[in-house]
Amino acid sequence: MARKVPEINAGSMADISFLLLIFFLVTTTMDVDSGIVRRLPPPPDPTAETPDVKERNVFNVLVNKSDRLFVESRWGDISTLRAEAKEFLANPGNREDLPEKKLETIPFLGEYPVSKGIISLKNDRGTSYDMYIQVQNELTAAVNELRDELSRQKFGVKFSELSQEYTDAIQKAIPMSISEAEPEDIGGTK
Repeated sequence: MARKVPEINAGSMADISFLLLIFFLVTTTMDVDSGIVRRLPPPPDPTAETPDVKERNVFNVLVNKSDRLFVESRWGDISTLRAEAKEFLANPGNREDLPEKKLETIPFLGEYPVSKGIISLKNDRGTSYDMYIQVQNELTAAVNELRDELSRQKFGVKFSELSQEYTDAIQKAIPMSISEAEPEDIGGTK
């Protein structure tokens, strides 16, 4: 007669494995890169004509492969980019060399002069990711500061504290008009 082999009770092993799995799932952190928050425009209508944009309405920013800025046909600096973009978009003195303004009726704001200004950003293929992000941050900050200033002037609170309908009004008054061109080799290594 064959000897009986004793069995190991594996019922509690499944319970322990399940508890360990739950423990590791709860204690593990997942890193999620959020990236740059931008909403892309809808694809253009192929039958629509390309609008004419006057040169005075375009603020050109070029970044070369050496991470040097070329702003409005002259060498620029990242530390002054935000102020230059703000001045361009706001055009406080209604100068002829800065963008035109179009009077629009905006809910909660009434008649408001909306800038036709567009910021055109073009990078060299060799531009570093760090410089690209710095330029994006400065240009976005310029628009956000203008929105914050208008919000405080009209509603007495920061832009981030507004309700959705007031936020929409401020966004119509100060649109995020940043156009990014396809990267290419634009040189200027000095």
